[in-house]
Amino acid sequence: MLLTGSEQVDAERAFTRMVRSRRRAALSRSLRRSSCGARLRVVADRELVRRGLGRGGTREIPLDAIAGTLEPSRADVFDASFRPVPAARSRWERVWLAEQRGKVLPPISVVPVADGYAIRDGHHRVSVAHARGALTIDAQIEALPG
Repeated sequence: MLLTGSEQVDAERAFTRMVRSRRRAALSRSLRRSSCGARLRVVADRELVRRGLGRGGTREIPLDAIAGTLEPSRADVFDASFRPVPAARSRWERVWLAEQRGKVLPPISVVPVADGYAIRDGHHRVSVAHARGALTIDAQIEALPG
């Protein structure tokens, strides 16, 4: 990713790249007649891991371990690769700029599921982390009662 020196321009370009990537992926899926990876998976309550698999607390988790969302409305805003829709521009760019300026962002909130984690809060932070090429992100892992 080539930075211009203008934080705002860099944020706008990064967002545009993510939206274009989402559109290309959708076009590719339609040409292949595939729905694989299209929509961010909404995790059902029965998929949540109760006791055992993970302890609560804050730690770094791999971005690839985020397997879905607990918020159905976010499945319309982000695809399975956390690429945003154009309507998410303002907030997405604010998160990008905060990170670019060195602001420490709060950890995202996740819940363990069988194949990784479902995100409760922090969808824009995950999307920006993906755009920046990060491999991990700080997460508050919620331990669920059995």
